[in-house]
Amino acid sequence: MNWQLVDLDAIVPQPWRNGRGMTRELLALPDAESWRIRMSVADITAACNFSRFDGVERWFAVVDGGGVVLHTQGKERLLTRADPPLNFDGASPVHCTLFVDSTRDFNLMAPPGRAQMWRVRGRRSFSASEGQLLAVYCHRELAQLETAGQRFEVPPRHLAWVQLDQAVAGTLVSDHALWMEVSP
Repeated sequence: MNWQLVDLDAIVPQPWRNGRGMTRELLALPDAESWRIRMSVADITAACNFSRFDGVERWFAVVDGGGVVLHTQGKERLLTRADPPLNFDGASPVHCTLFVDSTRDFNLMAPPGRAQMWRVRGRRSFSASEGQLLAVYCHRELAQLETAGQRFEVPPRHLAWVQLDQAVAGTLVSDHALWMEVSP
């Protein structure tokens, strides 16, 4: 199994689709122009509207900073580093306000019903099928993956990902990581 590592600090920030913020695209499959799966880290420094992505389900998690309040579909949702990731329809209008100060947030976008994201604190066991994409993002501390008797370390501020060519089971150990599974 060949885990790919992407260093957040090596990615040049680019403007959001709507120009209201900056993001660093860590993964876009099959490519940056016609992606079906996208993982990115965004910096939010002021109240703003999120870019719309029709036909996409979004997963959103705060990884640094004081948190945000997301306003969508007549509801408000406070999200901090302690909260589980939130998923929502990418076509929904979303307005974001800062709870305390600027934040850094992780985003996973995929076709509806194809992806899941969890915040990991401690140990998480997993099993996945051939064809699935697995990923872990660590923002603050090292994470350790163990699969098929092999150990792999994910440094802080890195995304590790793999597209499975066979079924696999394993364990992720981390105090601060995001775990993602995306079905083909």
